[in-house]
Amino acid sequence: MSFGTILYTFFLMPIQLVFETIYSFAYVLTYENPGISIIALSLAMNLLVLPLYRRADMMQEEERNIEARLHDGVAHIKKTFRGDERTMILQTYYRQNNYSPLYVLRSAVSLFLEIPFFIAAYRFLSELSLLHGVSFGPIADLGKPDGLIVLGGFSINLLPIIMTAINVVSTAIFTKGYPLKTKIQLYGMAAFFLVFLYDSPSGLVFYWTLNNLFSLVKTIFYKLKNPKRVLAWMLLVIGVCLMILSWVDFSVNQIPITAISLLSLGFLLTIPFFVGLILKKVDRKPREFKGTPNRKLFFCGTVFLTVLVGILIPSSVLTSSPQEFLIVGDSFHPVLYVVSAFLTAAGMFILWMGVFYWLFSPKAKVIFERVIIIACVAGTVNYLFFANNLGTLSTELEYDSGMYFTVWQIILNLLVTAAVSAAVLFIVIKKPKIIGGVVAAATVAILCMSGINIAGVYSSLSQVDMKTIASADYTPTLTLSKSGKNVIVLMLDRAMGEYIPYIWDEYPDLEKQFSGFTYYSNTVSFGGYTNFGTPALFGGYEYTPEEINKRDDESLQSKHDESLRVMPVLFDDNGYKTTVCDPPYAGYKHIPDLSIYDDHPDINAYITQGTVMSEERKPLIVPSRCRNFFCYSFMKLMPSCAQLALYDYGRYNQLNRVFTTFEKAYDVLKNISSITEVEDGSQNCFIMMNNESTHNLALFEDSDSDYLEIAGRNANVSHKSSLTHNGIKLDLSQDYQIGHYHTNVATYKRLGEWFDYLREQGVYDNTRIILVADHGRPTQQLDNFMIDDTAYDENVEVRYGDVEFFYPLLMVKDFNSTGFTTSDEFMTNADVPTIATDGVIDSPKNPFSGKALDSSQKNADKLYIQASDKWDVATNNGNTFLPSRWYSVHDSIWEKKNWELVSENSTLPE
Repeated sequence: MSFGTILYTFFLMPIQLVFETIYSFAYVLTYENPGISIIALSLAMNLLVLPLYRRADMMQEEERNIEARLHDGVAHIKKTFRGDERTMILQTYYRQNNYSPLYVLRSAVSLFLEIPFFIAAYRFLSELSLLHGVSFGPIADLGKPDGLIVLGGFSINLLPIIMTAINVVSTAIFTKGYPLKTKIQLYGMAAFFLVFLYDSPSGLVFYWTLNNLFSLVKTIFYKLKNPKRVLAWMLLVIGVCLMILSWVDFSVNQIPITAISLLSLGFLLTIPFFVGLILKKVDRKPREFKGTPNRKLFFCGTVFLTVLVGILIPSSVLTSSPQEFLIVGDSFHPVLYVVSAFLTAAGMFILWMGVFYWLFSPKAKVIFERVIIIACVAGTVNYLFFANNLGTLSTELEYDSGMYFTVWQIILNLLVTAAVSAAVLFIVIKKPKIIGGVVAAATVAILCMSGINIAGVYSSLSQVDMKTIASADYTPTLTLSKSGKNVIVLMLDRAMGEYIPYIWDEYPDLEKQFSGFTYYSNTVSFGGYTNFGTPALFGGYEYTPEEINKRDDESLQSKHDESLRVMPVLFDDNGYKTTVCDPPYAGYKHIPDLSIYDDHPDINAYITQGTVMSEERKPLIVPSRCRNFFCYSFMKLMPSCAQLALYDYGRYNQLNRVFTTFEKAYDVLKNISSITEVEDGSQNCFIMMNNESTHNLALFEDSDSDYLEIAGRNANVSHKSSLTHNGIKLDLSQDYQIGHYHTNVATYKRLGEWFDYLREQGVYDNTRIILVADHGRPTQQLDNFMIDDTAYDENVEVRYGDVEFFYPLLMVKDFNSTGFTTSDEFMTNADVPTIATDGVIDSPKNPFSGKALDSSQKNADKLYIQASDKWDVATNNGNTFLPSRWYSVHDSIWEKKNWELVSENSTLPE
């Protein structure tokens, strides 16, 4: 991290995150109108910092009054005395009047506040891609200078001129009766902004013009006799308008989320008017406010939040799987994500909340202290006890099945948060010293826990050659032959086997692109996660979880690596030019350890996911993750209902979305034709590849076009609630179900384009292609697949009883085959090595065991499926898989009677 990055992260990133979050909410509430969202952003930011500027103006006023009061005395001393004598007498005079020359800086507080807010706004709006090419009223493009006036072929930007005019009027009113130096300073600032912003994007200038307009209104407002009453009436009118608008939205939308938000906001804005009305009727006796500011209490609270949000939570995420956060071709150490989160947290809680605290009145300081302490305790409770079973978290901090809470979970969380807050408020009022000591002790404790986490991260990465990771610079190449035979085994992680007929019904052109394929609709996997389902897929029936656990004198890693080598070594030994890409968990590492193929130097091994992408995207991965680490940590302190809004379908309200878990894999498929090399010779070729596009969630605005938006704004969340094929309904009522479906659609569209390319190159017919998944996902989309009570139990983290969990994709295109067919033959993904070698390698044998590669075990009376949620190879890495439940199945996965629970907690099924 450069020094400039550190400064920006500490000083400006907290402000920019506030800008981005407010704009994101406004963008949704205004039906995705960037121009109106700018108006909402300006209004919200000005209201948010109004107390700061109000207090700064009061300090400035105090400074001017003191300066005026001391003016004659200071002038007399300066006129009468010289040198050191004048200095000493001036110091004595200031001391007698309780004044310090440093107090003159208070007159510049407003300027000091304005500069960082301006820089943050400038950077945010200048880089906001949503504004590019978007018109608003007479402005043709919010991403460019407005050019509203055209004279003789020259364009003049009108917005900066309007902005300056408003600024000048506001300054004239505000500085009436003020000294000349104050007027010169403010008029000079107006001129500076005119020059500096003249050629800036009109969206930015529009925002700053609105700020100046707000400042003018504020200046006039302060001149009114009863500003509070006028403000209450203004808010009442705005609130009523929003409530009317909410009714319109409710009438045109089936899911009135925006309507509810507008109605709630409108109702809140009317409260000041009615409260004032009630207080008018009540004979109130002013109460004396009890409490004095306690800076130590405030400092303890902000430091605690900084350590919790900036160090403990990010380090806890990293320590679960540090190697996943390495970036091939980049030297960025994962611990620096914690450093970035800490700097942002320190900037938000210690710096900017400290600025608020310093400017507040004594009464406001006491209230702020109590709010901070409540946030410490309630936030810790939320982090420890709520929203903890949401599934696997990706490297881009997205939950693999999204974030969802039941109504009762949200209500319970709110009740607990309210109760905890009330209890803490009572204690902090009665025993502030006790609560301060507890928070200080807790800070030390979580700091120690954070240290342990960071040490664990370093320990985990100590065996990783960072130089090799950072220097990896190669272009993966998939080699195919025009005259020889080609065999491709493409594993699509978590591709859902049941989706194919529904996708083909919706997108019939795909069936043409997949001509020659046979879809096996009766396929089972041997486990619900990659570490259980992959070995048999690549190595055959010798590597089912049952067989692996029988070999209890060898490590899981060695058996897993052996399974990944079976087909590449076999094909390489038989003269095939062999390529392997992204072998899953090779070396039991999240970034595959390609050295497992070193003893066969002719095998070309590559990592494509994270390396095959546009040159513009890769430099943005680290900044995006740094931002989201803080956002994730901050979100975990919030109640469940607020977490949903802050999570924002994994976007964390990031408007310039640059990188997601889905995109990392999807980019490979988008560019797969460009890395495919077709040779004219007769050399036979074998490709074994893994891709994770189907493993992740993403919603598409339009499934017929290229990938557009990850779930949230612009997403097709109104997709059909269900699809039906042959009388069997596929449930698509939930976002996570639609998200899985959409990523599968997108994946097949990109593969269809690749197959068209292979046809153009003349290598489609002489290529055998096997598309297979390691497992499925329990998405509760097929009712007849629910075989026991765990299938629908919301209190069970993993719904084992949903057969979709073990229903992988299996589609095979053989040499010179045509048409698209469906087979209900009972298959498993362990049949892949047999299919791959059929007819191209005589009497294929496992090169490590010497046993024949065949599918004879499939015909046994029962096949045993391991139903375990211990997917993490960092913990489930002994000689056998950890004890789990086991199911058996035979003949047809579609018949419930063919499924049986045979064991609840064992390493072997029976």
